[in-house]
Amino acid sequence: MKKKGLITLFIGVAFIAVAVGLYFAFKKEPEELAPTINYIHNEGETQGTTYSATYQQPDGLNLQDKIEAKLHEFDMSMSSYIPNSIISRINKNDTTVRTDLFFETMFYAAQDASKHTNGALDITVGPLVKAWGFAFGNSSHTEFPKVSEFMPYIGYTKIHIKDHKLIKDDPRIMIDDNSIAQGYSSDVIAQLLKDNGCKNYMIEIGGEVVCSGLNAKGEKWQIGIDKAIDDSTSTVNEIQTIIHITNCAVTTAGDYRKFFIKNGKKYSHIINPHTGYPIDNNMLSATVIAPTGIMADAYDTPFMVIGVDSCLKVCKSIPGLECYLIYLDKNGKKQSIYSEGFKKYLSK
Repeated sequence: MKKKGLITLFIGVAFIAVAVGLYFAFKKEPEELAPTINYIHNEGETQGTTYSATYQQPDGLNLQDKIEAKLHEFDMSMSSYIPNSIISRINKNDTTVRTDLFFETMFYAAQDASKHTNGALDITVGPLVKAWGFAFGNSSHTEFPKVSEFMPYIGYTKIHIKDHKLIKDDPRIMIDDNSIAQGYSSDVIAQLLKDNGCKNYMIEIGGEVVCSGLNAKGEKWQIGIDKAIDDSTSTVNEIQTIIHITNCAVTTAGDYRKFFIKNGKKYSHIINPHTGYPIDNNMLSATVIAPTGIMADAYDTPFMVIGVDSCLKVCKSIPGLECYLIYLDKNGKKQSIYSEGFKKYLSK
């Protein structure tokens, strides 16, 4: 569960709108009634987190079985929670495993983001995430890892794909796709909904959102960006600002949900691949809007590493990429800043 809870979804508004619309419709005379297509809501579990899908299907079909079948297909490629998934077999150095379209799409999107952020995104950082006590690691944090022992086999330039095989420069390399998989899986389900005639929908997986069209009130989808308040229990949810979006994706990374405190110092789950240590800067959260979930998710985590000025430069250099950043100023006060193109998404 990478980032669940860093944004707030206002799906309840959509359902209220549908109910109210139906109530008033039935007060009319029969000949005045217009056909109404309800919005359907599905939810469940996937990738060690949860998903929700809200959509309008032209024939009123509930697509949950198809959604869950597609998520299972995706998980069998990309989920490290499944021992015999493609990514798990790659991490075990199974010489018979071949990469599929899911894995290769993730791989090349991650490598592209790595290049644009000077390696701040690095899908080989998994062993360090575990060593620092996150993911499947030592959650008791009884001792710190010997970072120097890991660094020789950390680096996105040390992995390659050839003939549908992942080639590692060092067999100890392990792939961690948690920084990108959930945004990508939201794209996958969005495509499934499109293929089944849906034009209005919002998909959320692990806090990563892809949406299209309008909600049940005929308005753009509303997403709340949470305030960056340290809360490892994920029970404190205060809204920083609300954005209105359609036909795009939004994802958020932050250091205020998954962390531990030791000897009075906070250690985030976000690892700087260049140092091998949890990030130690003034960044609190990075929300990214992009045309696709995989693109947005590929940049929110490295944005936490590279800092405010570099984030804004990257957004300026890549069409369609926008960000909203929460950080601490030199006086320790929380501030926010956003890229030029982000302002059109802010509620007025």
